[in-house]
Amino acid sequence: MSAVTMHTTGYCPFCRRAEALLAAKGVTDIEHINVEADASLRQSMIQRTGRRSVPQIFIGDRHVGGFDDLAKADREGVLQSWLVAAGAVTTDS
Repeated sequence: MSAVTMHTTGYCPFCRRAEALLAAKGVTDIEHINVEADASLRQSMIQRTGRRSVPQIFIGDRHVGGFDDLAKADREGVLQSWLVAAGAVTTDS
């Protein structure tokens, strides 16, 4: 299981931006859950997050939210520590 999980759809520009930000932070493995074609996966995402939009990003067990939330965590300087704590990157990434 990946340390970073992203609920996504086939074409989602905010999902691509989130992937790019995570890659810039050193994340090489993201588990993608495509909620577009499977209503049960979308329903599971909604129940788990309380949100309907994608992306919905988890770092370990932490629900980060969408791209804007991810970018905010980066600006506030906490994203890297979350990634390290979840084992998504090493401290020297």
